[in-house]
Amino acid sequence: MIGQLCQDANDCRGRGIIVASADWLGGSAGGCAEVALPIPLALTREMSITRLGKVVPKTSILFLCDMQEKFRPTVAYFPQIVAVAARMLQVAQTLEVPVVVTEQYPQGLGPTVPELGAQALRKIPKTCFSMLVPEVERELGARPDLRSVLLCGIETQACIMSTALDLLERGLDVHVVADACSSRSQLDRLVAFTRLRQSGAFLTTSEGLVLQLVQDAAHPHFRQIQKIIKEPAPDSGLLPFFQAQNPLGN
Repeated sequence: MIGQLCQDANDCRGRGIIVASADWLGGSAGGCAEVALPIPLALTREMSITRLGKVVPKTSILFLCDMQEKFRPTVAYFPQIVAVAARMLQVAQTLEVPVVVTEQYPQGLGPTVPELGAQALRKIPKTCFSMLVPEVERELGARPDLRSVLLCGIETQACIMSTALDLLERGLDVHVVADACSSRSQLDRLVAFTRLRQSGAFLTTSEGLVLQLVQDAAHPHFRQIQKIIKEPAPDSGLLPFFQAQNPLGN
């Protein structure tokens, strides 16, 4: 019972102890006594880190979603999105972060665009909106220490959304690189960003995420990374979204 571990339910919760009712634990119907379940300190720390969304290269993976030729004339800010995703790919390769590249129905939508710089990488074809097809699931399963997925590509309201929700459902942190994701419709893009944030994904910029991965100017690869991000990322029309006074709620 609570008295054995802390003064009351609020005290327990403040000390990182789960408080559960007796009926939830299978007690008598209508029971309302509360039972305190201690959480190991290491697990409490791990939960706190997860909520913070910290990223480190050894527990991260980069997802590049469907940046293909047929989307070039229809997706807003397509060249800018691809340029930023290419930066993320260069950084991932420098820091030895694994990379997954998918193509949506390549027979009809064409190959991945060359300027992404992913020619040497295997492309995983798919028809469903989520990137988590069996081959990608196997890739994730082979990385038991994986914690964070860095997500770039198109379209935000479709494949990015479906992929992020599937990853969140599996307990992974999802970092949506806002300046590397777009849609045909800017309304769809911006509403999708809000929906993703509501669902627990982290919205970030490419440079912000890169600097989190590096952490220290003394990092052995910092000079290489600095050259990649020396010029500001190209504008992809996000300023109106962030300047608005919370038009879509939290």
